[in-house]
Amino acid sequence: MIEEKQKKVRKYNVGKKSSRTMRSATLDNITGLYERFCNYKQTEGMSQRTIKDYKSHFNYLMEFLDHEDITRGDMTKDLFREYISWMLYDRGLSPVTVNVRMRTLRAFLRFCYKEGYIQNPIHEDLKILKTPQDLIESFTVEEIRKLLSVIDKESYAGFRDALIIQFLLDTMVRVSEMVAIRRENVHLDDGFIKLEATETKTRRARLVPLSLRTIEVLNEYMKETKEYENEFLFLTYEGVQLSADTVRWSLRQIGQAAGITNKRVSPHTFRHTGALMYIMNGGDPFSLQKILGHSHMNMVRKYIQMTDMDVKEQHDLFSPLNRIF
Repeated sequence: MIEEKQKKVRKYNVGKKSSRTMRSATLDNITGLYERFCNYKQTEGMSQRTIKDYKSHFNYLMEFLDHEDITRGDMTKDLFREYISWMLYDRGLSPVTVNVRMRTLRAFLRFCYKEGYIQNPIHEDLKILKTPQDLIESFTVEEIRKLLSVIDKESYAGFRDALIIQFLLDTMVRVSEMVAIRRENVHLDDGFIKLEATETKTRRARLVPLSLRTIEVLNEYMKETKEYENEFLFLTYEGVQLSADTVRWSLRQIGQAAGITNKRVSPHTFRHTGALMYIMNGGDPFSLQKILGHSHMNMVRKYIQMTDMDVKEQHDLFSPLNRIF
């Protein structure tokens, strides 16, 4: 099987030099073109996080090509269709994961076509895969209470982690946005935090409201961490800015301690949960859209998909028959 794949791929790569990392290269080959593409995206103001993802996706493509460069002439729709097949069947990736890499690939090929580096609009022939519309994972109230119950809130790390869970649920911010918050952007008297445009996914600044309960706990936390004299809000025990990876790791540990193994205990699951509970408590989708920082309502809909139990509760409350009988 490996031999067949190598033969299939190498027919596009005869006599090419190995290229295991992004490097300066001629625009006659895919490495140079991709480097130019990433530079172009940076001039458009794309975040470093997204550029990093783009380069990671390129490394995956290069793995398919056995890390051998190909020329512009070798960039054909048949090659990239084989790449899709390789991801699905050789690597066993889900259609959702393949689509993430596909969107990057399509953007790259669209750039190459518009800039005149390739003659055919290959990107138009590479369609996004159909995926099942699964319900979005979220926590129940009981699960949230269980997660909070296993945290030692007498320790600094425990107090901070409990606050982080509350903060993620209340504000519904992304973890990358949360760890980038500076103390100067926390306005407890006015009841909101400001997310800087440079730190948000959409590259737009936004104000996120805080509940009274979060303001109270956050005020206590800020007093405790003031002595660190660090500009960032969420800090390690040593007073260093907390990283997104550390937050993810801590939440996984808490999830294991709470015995929650049937779903992912992650910052984004708390974001989903906060959005769902916001709607279930009577919040409207339009204010939710602003809080989440999405540009379009169609992006908000995925956060408000409801479980069967939620739908049943809503139906019991708002059935048209309630006004008739």
